[in-house]
Amino acid sequence: MEVGQEFIPLTKEEITHTQLVRYAGASGDFNPIHTVVPFAEKAGLGGVIAHGMLIMGFVGKAIGTWFDVNRLQKFSVRFNSITRPGEKIIVIGSIIGDTNETWLCQTKALNEKGEVKITGSFEVRKN
Repeated sequence: MEVGQEFIPLTKEEITHTQLVRYAGASGDFNPIHTVVPFAEKAGLGGVIAHGMLIMGFVGKAIGTWFDVNRLQKFSVRFNSITRPGEKIIVIGSIIGDTNETWLCQTKALNEKGEVKITGSFEVRKN
């Protein structure tokens, strides 16, 4: 591995309303903006929106395909924009630096139009 190396992107299937309901049950986040269309419309969102933590989970899954998760030292994200049912999410990442012991990496989750949903950084032990 070396600085500048890009990882193989992780592409997720189209997000569905059913997936959001199932995620609400699994996470315990029953905020109706994620599952109840009339409520989300009344709130001015134009329909339900995906849980930010669901998209963060996609990023975590990508990291787990790029590295053994036991080597993960740090992981942080910034939520950039709303994700809606019907969008496919692509997670990309690369190595941007290193220390004697770790690789410093960046990642993004974006939709097929290139709209950034999450930006993040993470560090993994080299060995």
